[in-house]
Amino acid sequence: MHCTSPDGRVYVGWLPEDTAAWKRGIVWQVRVIPADAEPWVQEFDPYTPSEAVVGFLAALIATPSR
Repeated sequence: MHCTSPDGRVYVGWLPEDTAAWKRGIVWQVRVIPADAEPWVQEFDPYTPSEAVVGFLAALIATPSR
């Protein structure tokens, strides 16, 4: 699953098919390109509950200026 925001500044990926990500222990990746700051990436391993990823995304959406 790969999703990008309409403005292209946020990407969320579920990466079970990406063997390089699995080798690094990553299955979820969130990339953000803020309008006024450096881009950043948050990654989650296979042991992170999906509810935690949902909570992270909900917090990100709730504070769009950050």
